Amino acid sequence: MASIRLAGLTWLTPAGQPLFSGLDLVFGQERTGLIGRNGVGKSTLLRLIAGERTPAAGSVHVDGTVYFLRQTVRPPTGQTIADLFKISDALATLRQAEAGRAEAGELAEVDWLIETRMQEALGRMGLDATADARLDRLSGGEQTRAALAAALFAAPDFLLLDEPTNNLDRAGRQAVVELLRGWRSGAIVVSHDRDLLAHVHAIVELSSLGATRYGGNWDLYRARKQSEADAAQHALAEADKQVAQARRKAQAALERQDRRDAAGARDGARGDLPRLLLGARRERAEASRGHGSRLSDRRLAEASDALAEARSKVEAFDKLRVVLPSTQLPAGRQVLRLDSVTMGHEVDRPLLTSLCFAMVGPERVAIVGPNGAGKTTLLKLIAGTFPPLEGGVDLGVSMAMLDQNVTLLDPDLTIRDNFMRLNAGSTENACRAALAAFQFRADSALRQVGTLSGGQTLRAGLACVLGGPHPPALLVLDEPTNHLDLDSIDAVEAGLRAYDGALLVVSHDEHFLASIGIERRLELGEPSRRT
Repeated sequence: MASIRLAGLTWLTPAGQPLFSGLDLVFGQERTGLIGRNGVGKSTLLRLIAGERTPAAGSVHVDGTVYFLRQTVRPPTGQTIADLFKISDALATLRQAEAGRAEAGELAEVDWLIETRMQEALGRMGLDATADARLDRLSGGEQTRAALAAALFAAPDFLLLDEPTNNLDRAGRQAVVELLRGWRSGAIVVSHDRDLLAHVHAIVELSSLGATRYGGNWDLYRARKQSEADAAQHALAEADKQVAQARRKAQAALERQDRRDAAGARDGARGDLPRLLLGARRERAEASRGHGSRLSDRRLAEASDALAEARSKVEAFDKLRVVLPSTQLPAGRQVLRLDSVTMGHEVDRPLLTSLCFAMVGPERVAIVGPNGAGKTTLLKLIAGTFPPLEGGVDLGVSMAMLDQNVTLLDPDLTIRDNFMRLNAGSTENACRAALAAFQFRADSALRQVGTLSGGQTLRAGLACVLGGPHPPALLVLDEPTNHLDLDSIDAVEAGLRAYDGALLVVSHDEHFLASIGIERRLELGEPSRRT
């Protein structure tokens, strides 16, 4: 049977620090969710399994075929659906045969159903596209759907999925759930999507303590994890109490012995006891002190060992807190106005026509709609990086936009250097304090952005945009929860709830939209067929 075996697997960061070490795991023909906080190495582990990276130590042994879908699909310019499916040559031969120009040898090689099977795979993922559709003309969500369809078409022994519901609308997310639920081979899924994790057979949690496997889906994992966490915290508190108690007993015993020694010294000073008796008493006192000291040391050592063991079972980490300065945006201030905007990549096929839209004061608006409807393109238009075909955009306040790939950050610079670049005039102390608030302390602030995980990159973007002394009055976010773990999502939600500026958000995460207090929605329509 197909399997993946990891033995003593170790990966080091560019600074030489172990991201994880000595991992021993076996994945069989089952669906496994791989979870953990941002930066613990989930995506790196998938890349090691896929053979894209070489471990510092240990080994990866794969029996069977693997299809790896990365977090972000970045197709080369001009790549088509057929190229993605690796069937361009087969389709060319099919076209020759259909036109009656194929030679006898070529006819024997023709797969007459290959295009039908391709369309079936695309249809299962809800994508209406032709074989020669260019991937760079599709939205991020459509590119993800196409890659998932290619995985279905390839029918590997193992699917490696890294945040597969990122960039997908509600229908797309449901399609991924259905794909996983019906998958009969092996799958390893990195995800924070609880709906998706409800359909796995096991969950592997990657943390600073190593990798722990839990049988069952997300709900079973959460129940057992909570029970373990409660037990570990109780054991830690009890061990801490035992250490304190051992120290108190040792001190009390020492004080009793000191009192006995002092009494003996007073008796000796009176001179009414024989010298032989005084010597015997002194020897017994010294023996008693030594025995008591050894007993106290042994008890304290045992309690300290128990405390160390209890601490080793409780992961220590800093919890993210997002605290934003006030923008002091007046309630009646015009923030944004779109006047009869028509936009698109082609004049004769616009994505939006004659759109009129306005935001006033600290409004909170969500842009919603299916993949390909133009949500991300509209954000680029508002940010001034994509020109309208017709109409105008009037931006009345300072604005910052975090897109899905956090492109405002220079991947070749450190987090600290990006902050100073985006917050001209900031002092070193102010920069370090702002980055520390987003968990980039000391040397971690000097990490190159290009080496960060998806979640860490988003946190760095939030720190650079929101950590300055003058936060933007309009914050534009494109799928901000895509690369965050659940703890970080909670922190970002709390920070945005307290933000007093205007919010314009593209997100398919309904829980997130409800949590940050979205007041109204701008709904975009269905995309046209892609060719």
